[in-house]
Amino acid sequence: MPEYRIEGVTVAGKQVAGAITADNKKSAKQKAEEMAREKKFKITAIHERTTFLYRVQKGTDKPIDGEQKAFSKDEVKVALEKMGFRVVYVRRKLFAGGQKAAPAVDVITFVRVSADLMRQKLPYNEVLNLLVNDIDNPALRESVKEINAELKQGKDSEKVFQKQAPVFGKFTAHMLGLASKSGNMAEIYDSTAKFLERNAQFKRNLKSALIMPLVTVFILMLAVLFYVMYIFPATAEMFEKFKIDLPPMTKATLAFSRWATSNFLWIMLVMIVPAVLVGRFASTEKGRLFLDKNLWKVPVIGSLMHKTAIEIFCRVFYALYSGSGENIDVIKMSAEACGNKHMEKQIKSVSIPLMLEKGKGLTEAFEAANVFTKTAISRFSSGAETGTVRNTALQLAEYYEKETTYRLANAIEAIQLAVAMYIMIVLMALTVVSSETAVVKPKAPGTFIHYIGSWLSF
Repeated sequence: MPEYRIEGVTVAGKQVAGAITADNKKSAKQKAEEMAREKKFKITAIHERTTFLYRVQKGTDKPIDGEQKAFSKDEVKVALEKMGFRVVYVRRKLFAGGQKAAPAVDVITFVRVSADLMRQKLPYNEVLNLLVNDIDNPALRESVKEINAELKQGKDSEKVFQKQAPVFGKFTAHMLGLASKSGNMAEIYDSTAKFLERNAQFKRNLKSALIMPLVTVFILMLAVLFYVMYIFPATAEMFEKFKIDLPPMTKATLAFSRWATSNFLWIMLVMIVPAVLVGRFASTEKGRLFLDKNLWKVPVIGSLMHKTAIEIFCRVFYALYSGSGENIDVIKMSAEACGNKHMEKQIKSVSIPLMLEKGKGLTEAFEAANVFTKTAISRFSSGAETGTVRNTALQLAEYYEKETTYRLANAIEAIQLAVAMYIMIVLMALTVVSSETAVVKPKAPGTFIHYIGSWLSF
């Protein structure tokens, strides 16, 4: 989130300053006004922390260009002069924009390597110093630099990482912020890396199972329409000019071609408008909730996505669960990380209220949400009875990971086979229709040949 510095003066005339985070300038102003009322001071200025470009020189050396985030131009200038540089210029960077999300693969690499280095007993500040020079993505590199600098200043680790949520992702930033306060950073980093790797793998598998076949079928449909509407009529209509009887498939294809050509705009609207409407609906909170709820009902893929959501929930639950009574936030965070809005809503609106207001146990509350499988409820029940809920969550995550990986691989093979069969059938149909014109015979002998000869001589 963007950071803002508030400057003000108290009733006694004393200068005060502080920093806050907010989504935008308007929100920052509201927060500042609330703070001013509570602390009883008058706001004199609100500065957003942004990027400044600078050029400095030391003696007769070659000028050095760089950029630095700060609240004001003077702040950058003073800092550079203290370092012994002669400031040529400092100016605000145009089109700096907000923080950009780093690629998933770069975030996963950072978290995984950090976990491995910490397992080798390397201090965390040294881990950051080592990694920052090897990060290629500019957004992630700058984010890690800021984290390292602010942690050295003694700032709260959770707040430091939360500021970088747009770069790391909300879940990852939350986990890494908690890790810095925990007694075992390496374990939480390892669990986070495992979650991110599993999530990325599932998205790749889902893309192979659904997106690529759909794209292939769509492109093939466009190719068939182009052939039927533009290429095929050029041959078939030539026979019609001489009143030659067309074979049944050729005649039917030509009729379809003429219908498709005359209704091309309507066909495109029927194909595009529903897709756009579904996409817009899916982008809304209500639409996402509806789709996630009904997605589990889709044969084969629905069951896999349901179990994957449970797997991710259990993996995050295992990483954060402490076994004490302070685990409502853990359940809430696990629900948010599972990636299914329906499951998240049911756990937050059914399970958590049952636990807080009616004192229900973990298993009973989860069962009431009606989003967990019978296997998951049974395992959580056993874990609650034996006091091994945390380990049970890990066992469930590992079990569903193996099951969904195996079944998804089989589903991908089946879908790829179905697409291949579809392509084969379409190509065979086009080949048969195209070859059918070879058996066309003119009514008057020589007429067609005479026409072809005249056309060629022309």
